[in-house]
Amino acid sequence: MPGDGHESEHGPVPVRGPEPGAGAGSGRGAPSSGGAESGRGRSSRTGGRGRRRPSWARALRPSGLNRAPGAVPAARQAGPYLTPAQAFDALYAYCAPALVRQAYLLTGRRDLAHESVERAFQRAWDHWPEVARDPDPAGWVRAAAHDWALSPWHRFRRRYRHPEPPPPDDHDRALLDALLSLPPPYRRTLVLYDGVGLDLPDTAAETEASTRAAAGRLLYAREVLAERLPEPAGPRELHDRLAELASSGRTRAAEPAAVRVGGERRARLWTRTAVAVTVVLIGSTAMTLHTAPTHYVPPVPPGETVRGVPPRAAPGPLSDDQRELRDRLREALLDGPERLTPEAR
Repeated sequence: MPGDGHESEHGPVPVRGPEPGAGAGSGRGAPSSGGAESGRGRSSRTGGRGRRRPSWARALRPSGLNRAPGAVPAARQAGPYLTPAQAFDALYAYCAPALVRQAYLLTGRRDLAHESVERAFQRAWDHWPEVARDPDPAGWVRAAAHDWALSPWHRFRRRYRHPEPPPPDDHDRALLDALLSLPPPYRRTLVLYDGVGLDLPDTAAETEASTRAAAGRLLYAREVLAERLPEPAGPRELHDRLAELASSGRTRAAEPAAVRVGGERRARLWTRTAVAVTVVLIGSTAMTLHTAPTHYVPPVPPGETVRGVPPRAAPGPLSDDQRELRDRLREALLDGPERLTPEAR
């Protein structure tokens, strides 16, 4: 985890450091839709459908808690310093469940959501010194998970060509269909702002857009959801409904040790593949250098017809005199005056 006392990759890591949370929207000076005031005016104990607000209304934030600045989740029974594996496990336990829910809202597939989170943490473990020194390691992993979840290459994978069974609830199904109808950048902006609770500048930075563009995407996404949802929902109700949709069904993340082992196994596989490819390239290069000619050999030009000279005709069958001469030449001696003195006919 980040901190002033962090050493190398194999050195101890302090327990305390900058806040790795998602950045609760305390400074939200962002644009809101027309139903924002009506949503905030309702009781904080009820959701957008007049029901009691669920206890997991903050389920899209890491660990569902608002931690004080400087508090970093630490492994149980840990000393004053954490090893890299302990710090990674603490970060995973802190962020993974919420990231699985966020990735599900982005993709509509729970298996792809789990895969995105696992790949993001495997990448974080491969670059752990960089992640440990990052001021917001949770944001680092969240950006990697969202990038993997929204990758356009998943459409070419056979396991993702067919849609996943929709949620059983009609309202959740309508909300998920409306989310998936949005373009990926708009969907990601809506989930980060109205779901996770980032402020507008942080949302714009994570989606690699300007603040003005992020505000436009957010307003457009809210308009689309307002048109397609049967019940109007303000920002507060929309957050609760997103959290309810994300928490429906199987959202349990894998164990951190399994993720670390999987990342190390994948890294070893890629390393061996790179070494094998390098050996093949070196061998083919050496074979080429050994068999390649050392000087230039001009090619034989194709034959051309000379003007005025008839083309050479193929020999026809031998006549009787020619066959007799051929037989005499074969029977004659190979040397001597007989071969040098012509005979008179």
